[in-house]
Amino acid sequence: MIFKNISKSKLTLAFISIVITVFVWQQGLRDSLNRPSVSFDISQKEQEIAELSVQSIPSNLKNFFIINDPVDQINKSLSEVSFEELTERNKLIRIISSESNDPVILKNISKDFENKNFKFLIDEIEKKSNNNSYKPNSDKFDLFKGDRFLYHLLSRKFDFDDSSLITKSFSSKMVLKILAIRLIPLLTIFVGSILALKILWTTITLKKFGWQEIKSLDLELIDMVLLIAGGFVVLGEVVSPLFSISLVELFSKNISNELSQSLKIFFGYLFMAIPPLGIVYYQIKSLNGEFTFKKDYLQFNFVPIKYAIIQGINGWLTIVPFVLLISLIMNSLIDNQNGSNPLLEIVLNNNNYLSFFLLFVTTTLLAPLFEEIIFRGILLPTLSRDFGVISGIIVSAFIFALAHLSLGEMPPLFVLGIGLGITRVASGSLFSSVIMHSLWNGLTFLNLFLLRT
Repeated sequence: MIFKNISKSKLTLAFISIVITVFVWQQGLRDSLNRPSVSFDISQKEQEIAELSVQSIPSNLKNFFIINDPVDQINKSLSEVSFEELTERNKLIRIISSESNDPVILKNISKDFENKNFKFLIDEIEKKSNNNSYKPNSDKFDLFKGDRFLYHLLSRKFDFDDSSLITKSFSSKMVLKILAIRLIPLLTIFVGSILALKILWTTITLKKFGWQEIKSLDLELIDMVLLIAGGFVVLGEVVSPLFSISLVELFSKNISNELSQSLKIFFGYLFMAIPPLGIVYYQIKSLNGEFTFKKDYLQFNFVPIKYAIIQGINGWLTIVPFVLLISLIMNSLIDNQNGSNPLLEIVLNNNNYLSFFLLFVTTTLLAPLFEEIIFRGILLPTLSRDFGVISGIIVSAFIFALAHLSLGEMPPLFVLGIGLGITRVASGSLFSSVIMHSLWNGLTFLNLFLLRT
């Protein structure tokens, strides 16, 4: 029996939790459609780095690094978006990098900008448009040295030397960045594809897949509903943020917006994890009469540590080609996908190192540990016990993807969830899937870090 001796109060609580979860998740998925895709910003950042690296790229390698002029590519991408939808910085880049007789620019150049420094630039650009020989003192643009790409564009527009800022040393660093940005994913895909083919060949020749024994807690599906819907969603995603946001706002009045934002994410994640982990603690204690950390209730199986880590790395490498393939298919089928995780944009545009460290800890340590305990530590073993391993992997992966509340990212996250489930079952170690999850988030984080100029 899947359900047995369930109290009415437990059923009522589960029903209410499901109703709230359906409402919260459908609203979250709908809201995700209004969030812009971060892939546009990532592509633009890569082109900006490419432009800043030009002077240090050996002439015989320029065709490898740069196929088309980066500034032209940026202008083309920006021109495909309605001028009104662009950020103020991108509006300015569009104006600076376009021909002065471009009808879109002529129509929008005089529009108000909230940023006073941008307003000053528009005045200078208009003077240049009215008098092509107009050449202001380059000191006027010192305000923009904090944005090297924008300063570089201004040097091209107003014909002044930017070598004091875009130095040979800085340009060489940009070459290393663009090299890492392009080679790391390629190497990962190459190695991962070889591993995937090796696993496929081994499975075909042996005619079986090496599943390890999965030990599930003696919990029912109703307990899973209370854990995911009640703990993860209702208490974690709805109630907890009320406390975490209030706490950060109370102590963040005199700190930068970037740090305040990162603290909200860091403490928001901690507060969100407390209720479901508290439920897990209570469930284990009610089953065993006690809870002790010495007992490996969730099969972390740390020992041998080397084996668990290697399995996690192998799982990560193997799943990368499949997740990226699904992402490419989605991009080819749907133009301008919306719904990117807002955390990606925050990381991409963050210049505060303490803030960056908090985001790193959240994404590569806290998130993988917490999510793997819930989805591969509790949910997957219970589903596998009642419906079989394959069904358990698929259903837990679907709920994992759904829980991220990003409609555009659901297919890649679903594939990632399947990979995490397979690693958990194949290795017999929850720690392996934690390592794999951490590496996935870490690779994404590294890519965003490299894109910062």
